[in-house]
Amino acid sequence: MTEPAVPLVSGADVESAAQLLAGVVRRTPLEHSRALAERVGGPVWLKCENLQRTGSFKIRGAYTRIARLTDAERATGVVAASAGNHAQGVALAARELGAQATVFMPETAPLPKLAATRGYGATVHQLGDSLTEPLAAAIAHARETGSVLIHPFDHPDVIAGQGTVGLEVLEQCPDVATVVVCTGGGGLVSGIAAAVKARRPDVRVVAVQAAAAAAFPASLAAGRPVPLAAMTTMADGIAVAAPGDLTLAHVAGLVDAVVTVTEDQLSRALLFCLERAKLVVEPAGVAAVAAVLADPSAFRAPVVAVVSGGNIDPVLMLKVVQHGMAAADRYMSLRVRVPDRPGSLAALLRELASVSANVLSVEHERTTARLDLGEVEIAVVLETRGPDHAREVLAVLHRAGYPVTGGEPMSSPVADGLPS
Repeated sequence: MTEPAVPLVSGADVESAAQLLAGVVRRTPLEHSRALAERVGGPVWLKCENLQRTGSFKIRGAYTRIARLTDAERATGVVAASAGNHAQGVALAARELGAQATVFMPETAPLPKLAATRGYGATVHQLGDSLTEPLAAAIAHARETGSVLIHPFDHPDVIAGQGTVGLEVLEQCPDVATVVVCTGGGGLVSGIAAAVKARRPDVRVVAVQAAAAAAFPASLAAGRPVPLAAMTTMADGIAVAAPGDLTLAHVAGLVDAVVTVTEDQLSRALLFCLERAKLVVEPAGVAAVAAVLADPSAFRAPVVAVVSGGNIDPVLMLKVVQHGMAAADRYMSLRVRVPDRPGSLAALLRELASVSANVLSVEHERTTARLDLGEVEIAVVLETRGPDHAREVLAVLHRAGYPVTGGEPMSSPVADGLPS
């Protein structure tokens, strides 16, 4: 292996950060997932950073960075740009350490993240509809006021702080074989890899990115950060256009693989965490689980999947859950022709009720050339328990003599407003 162009964070650096963070951050639980273990064929654990202070791992890096500033630097204040989780981490760390925080956030930042950041005492400014404008404003603010810019991932202290997650994983699961990590700019996976490889170089570390916002593959191939031209993903917490020089060096030197997951896989994993693990997780925070669900055979057990954050807007949660249900074939759409006379709709609904299909919407169509005189077509959207139940619904309708078209799985009836 060639020497990296920039010095990497060491295991000792992460251990030093762990001492600094003792009593500040929570030692988050490691929860066993029987449902994932059955798929993988060995133990699978979830490292629940969604239960961390501020709802994500970000407090670890932000506190480490701000704590290592000089008194004079902290007196000038700190500034950050963030869509939410880094903002909250910086705001709380600054409050704990007696520094004034200014945070620039997009106009589109989720309301719960915005309210929490202000609640921790930060001054918040909103502008733009992506992170581009807030980041430029934060850099300008630092230049004009002397405030210290707290980068969300590309700084040794931030990486060392995030790496304390890896130390906890090794202590909580000493026989771990694979650690799977949600990845945006790469601060978390860089720190975890630094911590894990220092003690257990045999452990495989896998970074997971949203396919629609995956900057690492092209950057690794080029050997330098290559910005994405566009990003469109529901996982806003890992939607980063390019890694930093430092995180790219860590991933190139220490991370064993970078994989991607689709929007459907993210929404399916979020639904899985709600239903099977009883965990509230944001789309970005569930990427590692999505990767394990998508290809269980790719991960040697025991596996630890880092659940990196749980700060999800309730409105987005509703949409993502419904999108996840559609991706899991829990919605179906069908059209049924019936005689145009009283009682026909009631009879159809009785057949659907007999197999416990939940009717979400019904629409009559009388004015189409497809219909014979005296016929009406009923379009029905149903919620089912999955593919087997959907087939049972169709079988019942066919036995009852109904001519049915459609019956295929469909997108969520309200998923059109979901970022794709």
